[in-house]
Amino acid sequence: MPLLYSIGKITVGNAMNLGWRPHVEGLEHIPASGGAIFAGNHLSVADELFLGSVVPRHIAFWAKAEYFRGGGFGGTITKFVLEGLGAIKVERGGGRAALAAFDGAIPVLKAGDMVAVYPEGTRSPDGRLYRGRTGVARLAVAAGVPIIPVGMLGTEKVQPIGQRFPRLGQGKVTIKFGAPIPTEGRSEDRTALRELTDEVMAEIQKLTGQEYVPRYAPPRGTTPPAEA
Repeated sequence: MPLLYSIGKITVGNAMNLGWRPHVEGLEHIPASGGAIFAGNHLSVADELFLGSVVPRHIAFWAKAEYFRGGGFGGTITKFVLEGLGAIKVERGGGRAALAAFDGAIPVLKAGDMVAVYPEGTRSPDGRLYRGRTGVARLAVAAGVPIIPVGMLGTEKVQPIGQRFPRLGQGKVTIKFGAPIPTEGRSEDRTALRELTDEVMAEIQKLTGQEYVPRYAPPRGTTPPAEA
């Protein structure tokens, strides 16, 4: 575990656990070693903080590439911190640039580290669970690692969309881990990846009990269409 990440576990991680005392289920599903992908629903920016605070191993989180290129003293510090945390650089462009983020995660997973992915691609605008994008399946199959479903409950009350920092005394947070979904021998063709992604989303729904919406989540800042 990188030194800065260990320091973060002691400071921020303990603060999250002491401040909100999240209820955790299924920790036995997290392997003691070897690469794996956490695939969870996404209700709040605080999801990553809570996930990192309760998982006993290092998680390589994603960070925008711009943070690694910032100028001046502040930019240098930001780059130092992200590299010290073992973050994965994400290019925000489309096409090949977007895929490069996943390409960068493959050697991390093959080396035995863990990565967190939110298949919905964005935070849920209304608390429902939206259709997953197939990137999580492509990454898992390419790296040959299992997918661990994660269900977050209550984080949207702790830090709603637009809230800068988590708020104390705002509901109960529950984190559930499901049994790992193996990916050995899975095909990388589009149909197989779609089926694997739908399997992952079904397991997440079992953990959270959220209403499932069979379409992609709308872009941030837009209103979800009403059900017919």
